[in-house]
Amino acid sequence: MNEPILQHIVVDGAAARGGAPRRLAYWDWASDDPASHHAVVCVHGLSRQGRDFDELARALQPRCRVIAVDVAGRGESDWLADPMAYQVPTYVADLAVLLTRLRAADPQARIDWVGTSMGGLIGMGLAAQPALAPARLVLNDVGPVVQSEALQRIGTYLGLDPSFDSEQQAIDYLARISTGFGPHTPEQWLHLNRPMLRQRDGRWRLHYDPAIAVPFKALTANPDPAALQQMAREGEALLWNLYDAITCPTLLLRGEDSDLLSPATAQAMATRGPRARCVGFAGVGHAPTLVAPDQVAAVRDFLWAP
Repeated sequence: MNEPILQHIVVDGAAARGGAPRRLAYWDWASDDPASHHAVVCVHGLSRQGRDFDELARALQPRCRVIAVDVAGRGESDWLADPMAYQVPTYVADLAVLLTRLRAADPQARIDWVGTSMGGLIGMGLAAQPALAPARLVLNDVGPVVQSEALQRIGTYLGLDPSFDSEQQAIDYLARISTGFGPHTPEQWLHLNRPMLRQRDGRWRLHYDPAIAVPFKALTANPDPAALQQMAREGEALLWNLYDAITCPTLLLRGEDSDLLSPATAQAMATRGPRARCVGFAGVGHAPTLVAPDQVAAVRDFLWAP
């Protein structure tokens, strides 16, 4: 079984901090089948990184190449000069470059998409464009309506830039703010959270640019409730329009205790647009980590189906 190789491409648009050409990083898991033309692009949530998909990648490797992306400002990707560029349109533009290059390198490729939370929103933005749409789309605990309770919870920790005396302290902290992921063994938390850490000046810190929180906090800091409600309605209308334009087969995963994707939104997603097939996971909130065997199997079986 192959291990991933860290790769980079140069992307245009939002500039990198320091002025150098901006690089987008991804972890490239080669398929065990040298004749395979099936690739799966995996994109993480707001404050996570591409190594979240290690378990899923290993399960898909017998048939698929897996491309696990570090979105701008996270993991091994460059940080942005303008914090307000840390928004979904920037990420959609970056990933459009990657998809275009993957297709140019292998014109026979079938490319699928697995997106957790923010990664799912990016996937919706691409899947609504016929020239960029994946063959199959997996949306992991996200849809056109994002519940305000989840935004408030995320806002309590995003961008705080904590530091820790030891790696274990940092891993324990990440586990505490990630209880929505559901039950995990200490070994699973270690594998999920070790790639989230960087050691600098003798301290352990998170992998991402704290400035990713700037547009998030600007969005949620408006003191006018009426203005916030209007912004939410406009954002939801835009996302529903994108969702309704999707035509590829779509799988929707939902943690049954999710505070971000409501049952009503999931039900609506099953009846409009691509009419997603919905799979729920008991005892899990936002978001399933795709580590548990039943979660991995749901994605694998959907992507491998004829």
